[in-house]
Amino acid sequence: MRNKLLLLSVAALSLASCKKEEQRKDGPKPYPVVSAETKNLTGYQSFPASVEGIVNNDVRAKIQGYITQVLVDEGQYVTKGQPLFRIETNVLTETADAAKAGVSAAQANVTAAQAAVSAAQVEVNKLIPLVQKNIISRVQLETANANLAKAKAQLQQARASQQQSVANYKSTQANVDYSIVRAPISGVVGKLPLKVGSLVGPSDQTALTTISDTRQVYAYFSMNEKEYFSFLEKSPGATVPEKIRNLPMVQLQLANGTLYPEKGRVETVTGQIDSSTGTIQFRVGFNNPQKLLSNGNSGTILLPVNYDNVVVIPESATYEQQGIVYAYKVQNNKLKSTVVTVKDRISNYAVVTSGLSKGDKVVAMSVEGLKDNDEIIPKPINADSLVQSIKPLF
Repeated sequence: MRNKLLLLSVAALSLASCKKEEQRKDGPKPYPVVSAETKNLTGYQSFPASVEGIVNNDVRAKIQGYITQVLVDEGQYVTKGQPLFRIETNVLTETADAAKAGVSAAQANVTAAQAAVSAAQVEVNKLIPLVQKNIISRVQLETANANLAKAKAQLQQARASQQQSVANYKSTQANVDYSIVRAPISGVVGKLPLKVGSLVGPSDQTALTTISDTRQVYAYFSMNEKEYFSFLEKSPGATVPEKIRNLPMVQLQLANGTLYPEKGRVETVTGQIDSSTGTIQFRVGFNNPQKLLSNGNSGTILLPVNYDNVVVIPESATYEQQGIVYAYKVQNNKLKSTVVTVKDRISNYAVVTSGLSKGDKVVAMSVEGLKDNDEIIPKPINADSLVQSIKPLF
């Protein structure tokens, strides 16, 4: 009997101890709490963009022939007029030499015709006083004048032939000159799809290469109709050009996630919606002094959006269920799940437009497992310190 009483006593003490431990576990726990505050923040709208040089010239052959030399390499910077390719000119050179000989022959004909005119003029001048003195008949003078007129006509014909010969020579010589393909502008050489031995000509669909002037570049991005009309509504200015001028400088995020050091300005917007894509295109100009950007680069345009005096809480204070965003508001140390409207997320802050007011206290983080009416022990913390301590995972 004594043993049984002893066992019952021990069991009672253990049960009481477990109940106390259970009560201790179920009691309020400390949670970090922050106050909603107002801040001025700058967010960014992001748009995929493609980069092009301000001038991109296709280089094509002006004559048909086989490439004998490629004088540059891909990615090389060239100056206007610099030789890029040589095309074989054997037949063209022979034609030019023949045309040059034709010019010499035509010049000889002109010289002979001029001599004939001079001789005919001398004959006329000699006969005039003789006719005036009735020493010879007027018929002889008329014959001499006719010979002079004929000599002058032949001179004109010889000069015309000479001009035609010179034109032919210049044309054939120009074709010989075209055998050296030169850079139309200063810039960077693009891809070289054709090599030595390739047959090229002025009607080829494939260009010999492309020269890109990348001292400045254009980044092109597009907005859909909804985004475009929102842009028109929010941007200050009466007209589209005025709205464009009032836009802040934009940034270019490169393909590796880094920011291009130069800021750009939106310069223009196309005048109509592309019916095939439902978008309208914007053009941004960037200086490119270090030639870091090349024709064909891709990136993301970051268009600044300023938020003035907006209510913010740490992103970690929000959670989402079925597409609806909530935060746990703290009132008298008890929790109330509150629907909040988040307009933007900037630097680990959530910009809240409804659901919370300045000064409202919310659980700052570790909201998993909490529910309405849970009682907590608030531990106030600084919101700035919290968001700055959060590092991106990727």
